[in-house]
Amino acid sequence: MPVFKYEALDSQGVAVKDEIEALSQKEAVSKIRNMGYFPTKVQSKGAEKKAAAKATAKPKSRRGAGGKVKVKYVTQFARQLSTLQDAGLPILRSLRILEEQQKSGTFKRVVGYIADEIEGGSTLSEAMAKFPRSFDRLTVGMVAAGEAGGVLDLILSRVADFMEKSQKLKSRVKSAMVYPMVVLGAAFTILLLLMKYVIPNFKLVLEEMVGTGKLNPVTTAVLGTSNWIAYHYGWAYLMGVPFAIIFALRMIKKIRIGRLVLDLIKLRLPVIGQLSKKISITRWTRTLGTLIGAGVPILDAINTSRETCGNEVFADMLGNVHNSIRQGETFADPLKKSKTVDLIVTNMVAVGEETGDLDKMLLKVADDYDEQVDVLVDSLMHLLEPVMILVLGAIVMTIVLAVFLPMVQVITSLSSGG
Repeated sequence: MPVFKYEALDSQGVAVKDEIEALSQKEAVSKIRNMGYFPTKVQSKGAEKKAAAKATAKPKSRRGAGGKVKVKYVTQFARQLSTLQDAGLPILRSLRILEEQQKSGTFKRVVGYIADEIEGGSTLSEAMAKFPRSFDRLTVGMVAAGEAGGVLDLILSRVADFMEKSQKLKSRVKSAMVYPMVVLGAAFTILLLLMKYVIPNFKLVLEEMVGTGKLNPVTTAVLGTSNWIAYHYGWAYLMGVPFAIIFALRMIKKIRIGRLVLDLIKLRLPVIGQLSKKISITRWTRTLGTLIGAGVPILDAINTSRETCGNEVFADMLGNVHNSIRQGETFADPLKKSKTVDLIVTNMVAVGEETGDLDKMLLKVADDYDEQVDVLVDSLMHLLEPVMILVLGAIVMTIVLAVFLPMVQVITSLSSGG
């Protein structure tokens, strides 16, 4: 029967090191717990020899495994690995099974390399950490906590749930922006073609009708804009503006102070600011609640949540919370002082701390704000439609007036002369 070396804590918090016989790591963890110990590390006795051999061996090439992997593949992998672990299969065999059925060539190689690492004596979290473009710090941290507590199957299931909810939120926001972007893009293209090829043909006709220099201000402005677009490469400038803005934003986001300024501006915008705030709260509360529920120490969990919240304002807030907790304060007090989150969030965190269910309260906050995001996205969609109609209507009306006002001037002058 395989022998496992383990490190654990007894009921008094004293460290214990020993060996135990078991058919699998899961069974070893169960036996250790039945002895009244809390296992912190459980490893096959033969794994140490494999690790030593691996250290002296030439490292294997990871060619083809460094590309970005779609989140849906990682989610599916976590869900399937959780099922196989729950069924009692050894981790190495589970990984080999999952390697065979991967459709993505890049991720297939990643799973294969992870299996090789584990065969060489590494833990699953250590192997995953070597592929940061496939597994983020959140996933690696949760898997490490699951390995230490002997609940890897449960943790992998939670990882999959977290990823699915995060992707659902991203997809919801992205899909809400597709319609207005398509409409505005089509309208911009049509107006550009109209100003470049149609309006210039009216210039001579309108000047002949009214007389050079006698055109009304609206017509003069539209004809001037059309002339700039058609003959002075104005169309190129207008088409280049969106790309220039995107490039500038990307450059600004590479600097932390730039990200902070952009996030502050974003949070102060009407409607969009509220949406951005609720999305950020949903993200960091779900991340933090999931990590704490997985057994990750709260300070480590806050650091990971800070890096994955996607907003520098909230990242700073979590940094202050982290420092305050290190100094012995509660979670709720620095959260309240920051004035970054709503009072309901602070109160629920305070209740969670008092009852010992901080992780559950954070997840409840995340679920509640998730619903609020859906409602706000729907409201934004309903608001965007009339705004787009008004803006496009105003532009079309300006062009129509520019063409017809000279005719009105001619008719008026003829009537006056008659």
